[in-house]
Amino acid sequence: MMDKEEIIKKTNEFLIDEFEVDEEDICPNANLKETLELDSLDYVDLVVSVESNFNVKLNADDFAEIETLQDFYDVIEKKLN
Repeated sequence: MMDKEEIIKKTNEFLIDEFEVDEEDICPNANLKETLELDSLDYVDLVVSVESNFNVKLNADDFAEIETLQDFYDVIEKKLN
């Protein structure tokens, strides 16, 4: 089982690598969609990244709860536990 810090670290790593986000733009209260400049195709990539990094599935309902990066970390943590 991963702790919160490991989840955040791993998530931030793939956001920087795969979504070319600047590390300084990543903070818990940042808006996920705006920070990552997500369009609908990017959401598919994001789901695939989460599945490959954490071996959990996200669905549309999960994204309904996500506004900030902190929300995103929380959803991943909830799925893992």
